[in-house]
Amino acid sequence: MTDDTRTIRSASLTATIKAHGAELCSLKDAAGTEFLWQAGPAWPRHAPLLFPIVGRLANDELRHQGKTYRMTQHGFARDSRFAWAERGERRCVLVLEDSDATRALYPFAFRLTATYTIDDAGLDLALSIVNPGGQTLPVSVGGHPAFNWPLQPGLPKESYALTFAKEEPSPIRRVEGGLLLAAPDPSPVRGTVLALSESLFATDAVIIDPVNSDAVRYAAGQGGGPWLKMSWRGFRELGVWSKPSGAPFLCIEPWRGYASPKGFDGEFTDKPGLMLIAPGAEEGLSFRIEVGTS
Repeated sequence: MTDDTRTIRSASLTATIKAHGAELCSLKDAAGTEFLWQAGPAWPRHAPLLFPIVGRLANDELRHQGKTYRMTQHGFARDSRFAWAERGERRCVLVLEDSDATRALYPFAFRLTATYTIDDAGLDLALSIVNPGGQTLPVSVGGHPAFNWPLQPGLPKESYALTFAKEEPSPIRRVEGGLLLAAPDPSPVRGTVLALSESLFATDAVIIDPVNSDAVRYAAGQGGGPWLKMSWRGFRELGVWSKPSGAPFLCIEPWRGYASPKGFDGEFTDKPGLMLIAPGAEEGLSFRIEVGTS
């Protein structure tokens, strides 16, 4: 362990978290199977936290009370150093608070806390957003974990599917230039199953808005091998993404919020999809990653 990383462990699993971005960068079982994408050349991240926006704003500009602030895609938390509040054997807690640097980009007071807890079956991430300021806090937050695709080397990527806890018949949303298109697309989910292929991401992410399910299983359809299940609480949308050009990872992303709709360039507090947290209030969300081999 260094001041930059912490590895937490149970009898069956280990997880490593970085202070930079409070980012999960490894999740392994006792046999040494790595479930998380290892930030290769195709995409240099593992599992960034998206805050205080999810997606893009028009022209990467946040407008508030007559002023314009520079806010790039997915916000600044993923590139910020969090402070360690706790570093235990099975749990670690990291905190990011507003500062002169953040207020130059985002003129709001906040405290974002990320708590990772591991057990023998999986890893939990609890996110807390507190508004310590005197004005409403407009904010979005999301997870962006990337998992190896395929999970078992040598299996075709097309042998994998996502199986949702409930049927997902609603049309999906797409983005163009990072901004949300107005017209939805028919859902590629058949009942509860989304078959995975590189062509699915030819026009960028699949956005399920709203998502009916609170969990999804990611596994190959034939035989055994590694699998994982993601479940979530407090999130309303789900993004599924890989590089449109093809890459050996799959992102399963619980979101509370989304990119600005194409054509929207107004006051940030009027942007669709935001949480509006009252002064002194707190919003809590969480997701869990369970892994195994069958």
